[in-house]
Amino acid sequence: MADIRFEVAGIGNAIVDVIAEAGDGFLAENGIAKGGMTLIDEARANALYAAMPPAIEVSGGSCGNTIAGVAALGGRGAYFGKVRNDQLGEVFTHDIRSLGVSFETAQATEGPATARCLILVTPDAQRSMSTYLGACAGLGPDDIDEDVIAASAITYMEGYLWDPEGAKQAFLKAAAAAHRAGRKVSLSLSDSFCVDRHRDDFLRLVRDEVDILFANESEILSLYQTQDFDEALALARKDCSWAALTRSEAGSMIIADGEVHKVAAVRPERLLDTTGAGDLYAAGVLYGIAKGFDPVTSGKLGSLAASEAISHFGPRPQTSLKTLAETAGLL
Repeated sequence: MADIRFEVAGIGNAIVDVIAEAGDGFLAENGIAKGGMTLIDEARANALYAAMPPAIEVSGGSCGNTIAGVAALGGRGAYFGKVRNDQLGEVFTHDIRSLGVSFETAQATEGPATARCLILVTPDAQRSMSTYLGACAGLGPDDIDEDVIAASAITYMEGYLWDPEGAKQAFLKAAAAAHRAGRKVSLSLSDSFCVDRHRDDFLRLVRDEVDILFANESEILSLYQTQDFDEALALARKDCSWAALTRSEAGSMIIADGEVHKVAAVRPERLLDTTGAGDLYAAGVLYGIAKGFDPVTSGKLGSLAASEAISHFGPRPQTSLKTLAETAGLL
């Protein structure tokens, strides 16, 4: 068996977050739905990008945020995601590598431009997002390095990536490589609308391929087509060796080897932006599992990381999660 070089290898949509402050007038002038997320094409993305005020550009995407959280806890992370060889592709590559994350996926040399999420933050703290998926949808099985997967304690994938056929094959290749190496495979359901589109596939994955499942309350209810959380919990307990089910301020429920553990949420001093809370929660839990911590400690790491994420604007940690965890006695 290969030595473990990485706590977590993530497979996800490689998206550059472009974040700028703007007034309601800018939203109205550019036809942007306030507080929502709209999928846009490349022409619209280029026009809006050119019109935006000065912005911060950082590597993003749900799985990318999780891997950044693993790094902030002191973990070693690897990431697979597709960008184009363009300006934003270079931004994504430099940014994620600057966190200490291994990112070696070959850039596309033709086809759609690098994906981006253009985020306008208005004075009332609402985030209005226009997302162009672009090159990230081109990830395929040839982009998966099986040696990296075999050297990772856990391979983690975001459910959003299940739409393109090539990405499905990439995940199945990675899952097979992980299990051949005796490693764990993890999946985030990502969004209840995503679950609605792929319920049968996700149920098969959960039962046959996935060792660690992440879902929020609406996603797990959608997966099992019930309105009763306790019923969904019981079904997940039957299907999953590990599952982490989040319920916002009510904390989370962790299933581990048939046992159910309740973990309280950590309340921040101030709540500014819930974006990325689930991504950072997953980072804490994955890091804990990879390090062999017990389920409750792993859940507490997740709650702590999520609390840090919602205490400021943006989904990435702005302080050392490792230091916070050490102060809390979790590391």
